[in-house]
Amino acid sequence: MVNDSLFKDLDWNKVYQLAQEQSVLGFMLQGIDWLKASESQFTVPQVLLLHWIGEVQVIEQENKEMNAFVVALIEKLQDENIYSILLKGQGVAQCYEKPLLRTCGDVDLFLSEEDYNKAKVFLVPLASSVETEYENSKHIGMTIDGWTVELHGSLRVGLPKRINRVLDDIQSDTFNVGNMHSWMNGGTQIFMLGAENDIMYVFVHFLNHFYKGGIGLRQICDWCRLLYTYRESLNVGLLESRIMQAGLMREWKAFGAFAVNYLGMPIEAMPFLNMDECANLEKKADRICRFIIKVGNFGHNRDTSYYGKYPFVVRKAISAWRRTKDIFHHIMIFPLDSLRFFPNIIWNGMKSAARGE
Repeated sequence: MVNDSLFKDLDWNKVYQLAQEQSVLGFMLQGIDWLKASESQFTVPQVLLLHWIGEVQVIEQENKEMNAFVVALIEKLQDENIYSILLKGQGVAQCYEKPLLRTCGDVDLFLSEEDYNKAKVFLVPLASSVETEYENSKHIGMTIDGWTVELHGSLRVGLPKRINRVLDDIQSDTFNVGNMHSWMNGGTQIFMLGAENDIMYVFVHFLNHFYKGGIGLRQICDWCRLLYTYRESLNVGLLESRIMQAGLMREWKAFGAFAVNYLGMPIEAMPFLNMDECANLEKKADRICRFIIKVGNFGHNRDTSYYGKYPFVVRKAISAWRRTKDIFHHIMIFPLDSLRFFPNIIWNGMKSAARGE
């Protein structure tokens, strides 16, 4: 039986607003349904609830349309002998009880170097708009049929080399060894990273956003659902070796404590963490939570009005100052790594500015 006193005087409009900011409207509505099924007596205002349900129905329809688009896109590429791996997004959504409730984002395709170049040549003419290519990291974004498609010829992020070496290992494990799993999207087989590699990549991906300006609950929920779905078949030894090689066990445990303390992640499904450590990491988890609430999903709560007001150099200076302030916040959570990562973050920002990106 749920303790209904937890919901006394709860401002449901603020709950809705937070769920919207964090792109978890569908998950929250599912949670409300679960609580009601548990005979909880709390009440969500009827007008708000109907609006909420309507928003989630839109999310479900968008997911169906995106799934169809992914099939069409991958089949077009295969017809050209171009083979890709679906990263994050619709693939990770399959780990949820109701995949259509996950707010969809971009379509991220991971390709070998050869297929990356072939896909770029093939898809650019089909796109209504194309972003500037990040040649060093082999990344280009474009819009096709109204959907944002991102091609990745590398998994590398703007963090230290030891982390990128692990991501290079994952790339080799994927394309040279064939470590993948798949999802049947209708009658089409969609390939994704192997479970351990998928978990590690999603973790590094949201950590990269954490250090560089914005992280959202949906990203952490994805990580948790991957861990929970594969909890019984996971190669824990391989996952541990990747985390240790990247030097990210402190971050893993702190975000794990956040997931357990704030999101209800079962402790037994969070590798390398126990209840005593969760208690010891409570302050770190609290600070992570405050940062997530403050910046919003991918930093969407942050003021970006200066983009249209100031010249390029001034915009970059403002962004650099914002990242510097973030580092001072992160030092309270990860003192050593925050200082160690800071030069990489600033240097990569300077390189991006030099390229006019």
